[in-house]
This record gives sequence, structure tokens and C-alpha cells, in this order.
Amino acid sequence: MVNLGADSNVPTISADESALLLQRYGPLAQAVRELIDATIRTQADDTTAGEVTAQVRQLTERLRAGTLSDAPGLRYIVDGRPLAWGNAVIGLRNPIAPPLVIQHGENGHCWTDFHLGAAYEGPPSLVHGGVSALVLDHLLGEAASDGLTKPLFTGTITIKYLRGTPLGPLRAEASVYRRERIKSYARGHISDASGVTVEAEGVFIMPAWARDAGEVDWRHAP
Repeated sequence: MVNLGADSNVPTISADESALLLQRYGPLAQAVRELIDATIRTQADDTTAGEVTAQVRQLTERLRAGTLSDAPGLRYIVDGRPLAWGNAVIGLRNPIAPPLVIQHGENGHCWTDFHLGAAYEGPPSLVHGGVSALVLDHLLGEAASDGLTKPLFTGTITIKYLRGTPLGPLRAEASVYRRERIKSYARGHISDASGVTVEAEGVFIMPAWARDAGEVDWRHAP
């Protein structure tokens, strides 16, 4: 988690600059997502598979020119929120991410409507349980941290699988139900058209460096 306070060394960019970056790289990431899905589903013959493999490798080499030497991490802040474009859940430049677009309401409530395809399969036609846990861990963290604007890490998370989560359109929701100085408690779920499939509860803790920097919200002290 990166410090988002006034002394942060992470540059802030405008919403317009962020939109330009998304316009440049968002379609590329989406095209690779579609490539991943097609790779899983294809029944191409040896010749076609070989030709496409060579083409993909050539394109990969082109993209590697001028790449970052380390993990993307947090590169910018937009409107007080981190632009985590490499994030495995919401990263708009990460083809592994669905990606989720999180909506925020009042009192620590958030939600998202999203689609999980073949790349996220566990049991046949069902979402992998670890992917469900990944989604809920992130969404509960979004709720606990007020949209990733506060430095909090997952302390514990408990997942309860009620039934298989089908691939396809899904909805996830989360909300904060208690705060205690350096801890926030959140719960949430994933649902399909027939109802809730997975539930989760988690405790999110402010790290020591943030406490030392005086970022504890004492309004929630017991």
C-alpha cells in the first residue's frame, strides 16, 4: 500500500490525463483478454496454432520495448484515488483482471456488476473458488479503505461457499459494519441471477508505517 498523503512521492494526474492513458492502453488490455479467452476455447489445427504463436511472440517483443523494469505498482493518483492499473482485480491495463469497476455509495458500501469467462473457470462451467475469494478480498478492501484512499491491509478473511458460482454475469457487494481505531470490519457477497453464491467477512488493518505517520482515524476509537 502506498502513502496517499501530502508527502506521497506518487504523482497526481488529472482526470483528463487518466482518460488519455485509458484510451491508449485500455483497448490493448481488452484485446489480450479476448485473446486469452480465444486461446482457451480454440480448436485450431497445428498450422494455425503455430502461426498465431509466432505472431503473438512478435507482438510481445514489440510491446517489451520501453517497458518498466519493475512491477507497475501504483504509478499515479487521480482525484485522491490510486490508479492501480496492474491490479489483478481492477487493473484496466492488466489482461488478467476481469476488470471490476467499483461503484461506491454511502457508509462504506460498494458494489460491482461484472462478467467472468473461461479464464476464471474451476469446476466445469463454474468460477474457481480462489477467484471468488480474490474478488471478495478486493471488494471488502475497497469498502474498508473508502475506495483505496486509506492504507489498510487484509488481516483475516473468511469465505463461505454456499453453492457453485456460474461463469457469466455476476454482482458483488460489500459494506463496512464496524471500525476500531486501526481496524475496519467488512462483509460482502457474490450473487448470480438466482441469489447469493459466496459470502465473506474480513478484518482490514492499518500498517505500522501508516500509524506512525498519524493516519489513524481517532473518531472511531472505542
